[in-house]
Amino acid sequence: MLITLDDLRRFAVAHSLFTPTTLRRALHRLGFVQADPIRAPARAQDLTLRHRVKDYRAGDLERRYTTLGVEEDFFVDYGFVTSSIQALMHPRSDTCVPAEGRGPWPAARRQQAQLLLEFVRERGAVHPREVDDHFSHGTVRNYWGGRSNATTHLLDAMHYRGLLRVARREGGIRIYTAHEHGLGPIDAAARRVRIDALVDAVVRIYAPLPGASLSSFVRRLRFAVPQWHGELKSALQRAKQRLSHARVDDVDWYWPPGDDVADAAHRAPQDTVRLLAPFDPVVKDRDRFELLWGWVYRFEAYTPAPKRKRGYYALPLLWGDRVIGWGNLAVKNGELESEVGYVESPPGGRAFKRELGAELDRMRAFLGLES
Repeated sequence: MLITLDDLRRFAVAHSLFTPTTLRRALHRLGFVQADPIRAPARAQDLTLRHRVKDYRAGDLERRYTTLGVEEDFFVDYGFVTSSIQALMHPRSDTCVPAEGRGPWPAARRQQAQLLLEFVRERGAVHPREVDDHFSHGTVRNYWGGRSNATTHLLDAMHYRGLLRVARREGGIRIYTAHEHGLGPIDAAARRVRIDALVDAVVRIYAPLPGASLSSFVRRLRFAVPQWHGELKSALQRAKQRLSHARVDDVDWYWPPGDDVADAAHRAPQDTVRLLAPFDPVVKDRDRFELLWGWVYRFEAYTPAPKRKRGYYALPLLWGDRVIGWGNLAVKNGELESEVGYVESPPGGRAFKRELGAELDRMRAFLGLES
């Protein structure tokens, strides 16, 4: 069967937006959920999970974190990753957090980290404020040029290196415990197996991927495995040989072996409206977004207000298998306020209006705004 862009579009939606299930099963089917601290009207991880978890409510992931078999860590971005995927990434080498480069820690920082690690082991679990009260590390310049608490900075770095893990959160603040990962791969062949498994995990989450996007995601695995960043180029070549692929409109597309794009093409898309998080797997890759839906979507939270085209935290609006616009939502005085924009014009007929209303009702329930 000749594969078309319509087939790939339907596959992208059906592959990612599976039938809602339990929170644990959804997390393990996805493997990774990107996190973001902005609430507009909820955090990205909650907005992503609400479409894939039955009766999900904002904050369920944080409330049930200790029972789910997931960890906070860097993968292609920072977020929640299954323990099995995390085990493929560690132990990481003597390296800094991604924004600081790949250089080894200076002796003074290693000594600070050792003292802090001993403190955490003695206490069992620590709040950053408790650590700062004990050590009074002061402030450092952060990734964006401002000033950050040095304790938080060091805790983040130790977490990235695998010396600490996030045991839970209290009021959104990470509570850390000491941690020690297992041994790394014993030889080059075992190392390649791990890297290939990480590439396959990326493809499972974001398929189908155009060739340029596949390359970009594989490069982003330098955050997951900085110790093996020099091997990612060869991993990409192996992936292109291993994955299912087709050339559509002069673009090479890739997806997991065994997944049937043609089957998705035969299934009519559901007449459902969904407001997606900016980092939802369906819309995460902006280049793929433009190829599949024919317009440019950008995350504008950090764009100066006068230059924004869609809004501070515009949520892509999916109608069936088409992203036709966006919504900006906010909670004010206990009520959900919504503004919806369209690339062209809103669909005619009652079905879309009914389904848009149903989606806003689902959003109210998710946010706990039911009357």
